Amino acid sequence: MQHQHMYSVMVEWTGDQGTGTDHYRNYKRDHTISIEGKPDLLGSADPTFRGDPTHHNPEEMLVAALSACHLMSYLHVCAINGIVVNAYKDSATGHMETFPDGSGRMTEVVLCPEVTVRDPDMIEKAKKFHHKAHELCFIANSVNFAVRCEPKVRST
Repeated sequence: MQHQHMYSVMVEWTGDQGTGTDHYRNYKRDHTISIEGKPDLLGSADPTFRGDPTHHNPEEMLVAALSACHLMSYLHVCAINGIVVNAYKDSATGHMETFPDGSGRMTEVVLCPEVTVRDPDMIEKAKKFHHKAHELCFIANSVNFAVRCEPKVRST
């Protein structure tokens, strides 16, 4: 049975410096991302595109969403298959290309999770479950570019 889910987010531009967007250099790319009942996130463009380097940018958040979704899917797969995960850390990277007309696209995201499992006999099985987690990941199933996973698994 298929279920529908809805997610509501408010994004408000906070970068008007009194003249709106009358010139490319006269406004900030700053914005606030609000989700009811949760702390606000301060957003901006990537610094390359005149953004504030201390704020989150959409490209980073897309990589973070893919990494976090893989994490949730992976923990689920391990839990239902009897693998006890004690630690999980991912150093994910996103690759983007831009074009002379100002457009661009993500070309690839590489997830590099480092996982610690309780039982050393489960290391190989735990490595293989990254593939199943990728198949289940809502966000990875929604993008039109490659999402690769290069996991490392060890035991405590």
